[in-house]
Amino acid sequence: MKNINGETNVKSLRSGSGSIKGIGKEIGKFIVVTMEVPWKLVKNDIGGYPEKIIIINTVDKDALNKLLSAMPDIDSIVGIGGGMAIDAAKYFSWKRNIRLISIPTIVSVDAFLTPAAGVRSENKVIYIGNSSPDPLIIDYDIIRTAPKTLNIAGVGDLLSIHTASFDWYHAENNKKSEFPYSKENVIAGEKIINNLYNNIDDIKNVTNSGIDAIVEGYMHLNTICLPAGHFRIEEGSEHYLFYELEERLKRSFIHGHIVGLGIYCMSQLQNNQSDYIIEFMNMVGLDYHPKAMRINKDDLVSSLLNLNNYVKENTHLWFTIINTREINNYWVQEITKNLNF
Repeated sequence: MKNINGETNVKSLRSGSGSIKGIGKEIGKFIVVTMEVPWKLVKNDIGGYPEKIIIINTVDKDALNKLLSAMPDIDSIVGIGGGMAIDAAKYFSWKRNIRLISIPTIVSVDAFLTPAAGVRSENKVIYIGNSSPDPLIIDYDIIRTAPKTLNIAGVGDLLSIHTASFDWYHAENNKKSEFPYSKENVIAGEKIINNLYNNIDDIKNVTNSGIDAIVEGYMHLNTICLPAGHFRIEEGSEHYLFYELEERLKRSFIHGHIVGLGIYCMSQLQNNQSDYIIEFMNMVGLDYHPKAMRINKDDLVSSLLNLNNYVKENTHLWFTIINTREINNYWVQEITKNLNF
């Protein structure tokens, strides 16, 4: 893993096969925040004896606060797993103001690196708090136990730079940008995508270098977004399709997969090098097709046709291509005909 200069939100980093071993003996009294499968993977390796093991099945804010009220006095919180477990650990760490150790067992989403915790309040995701892993532990062997398609999904979270940067520039041209447009930041974002492209085979095969490419991409993204105070460069119209579908179907998705579907659709609405970015997703094996997410064609068509109204009703959303380009049935039928349902 390369050293990344800038504000990465990582206080310390350990990486390599077996890097998880013995961490529990170094961090004082601790609890583990995890899920059943990740805990089975690591419980014999972390060392030490946790004061409590919290198995997470929701990130509902009220439920988390109830768990927080019953938490013993500890020195550290160890978050082990994917986005849900890590977000819960981040929330507890922030509320208690104690050390966070982050051990992702999958790199499908960047929750293990971002400061804010994604929790649910009134059936919507909100991002609150501020915590930094110390250390972040990237154990290649642990991460490779997850299905390849889930680790590859991390690419989707980064490729959103392609469509979100376009939306930011589009907003600037329409004098609707919520933040001063930064060409420098966009160029830095393009470098992240180029590095992923140069590591396509390693990412597809989840080699050590492939895992590094995704994690380093997340860290580089933090060096852009954290000093700027916003993440305009990675969130735009591709995420808004995801939000609409999640609200419509009332269930969650693998983040990188659903964002990949958003990139597929919105890059075409933008006329933004869609052939290039779709070929990239195909080459790396990102499974953005609706069939993999159990989204039927009628639901996707309805979601796309509702997007113009959706952004008008949700006035907190940033200005994107959806605000200015009509989405009609002909366009929807054209872009969905090559998707697998």
